[in-house]
Amino acid sequence: MEMTTEERVHELYWKYDINCARTTLTCLCELFHVSLEEQTLNAAIGLHGAGGYRAQCGLVEGALMFIGIYFSQKGKSDTDIAALCYQYADEFTEKYKSLKCFDLRPNGFSENDPPHACEKLTAETIEFSSEFIKKYDVI
Repeated sequence: MEMTTEERVHELYWKYDINCARTTLTCLCELFHVSLEEQTLNAAIGLHGAGGYRAQCGLVEGALMFIGIYFSQKGKSDTDIAALCYQYADEFTEKYKSLKCFDLRPNGFSENDPPHACEKLTAETIEFSSEFIKKYDVI
């Protein structure tokens, strides 16, 4: 029996303790049946707001990485992929009002932050990203 996105996000966060960017990248690869190389997954280790700096959100970064991987495999040009990434950022910002971890994290940041505070938002943005990819997957 296949897990829901919410269940898979929960497992990746709590069982494997991986960040939002790697969780997003992993889930999108699974949803679209794309193999994920360890080196690529390792490249996303610090992509959770730039290593916790609270910059660009890892939910966005993981999706952008996947868009590059997926549409490269579909034969899209670098120019086309860059345009899709721009469109994704535009649509994400329209829906969520920001690309920054600092703005998107529920209840902001504090010294006593609970782990994986973005779990619900992660599942929601993975669904958003999946729908975006399906919408532009015309090859």
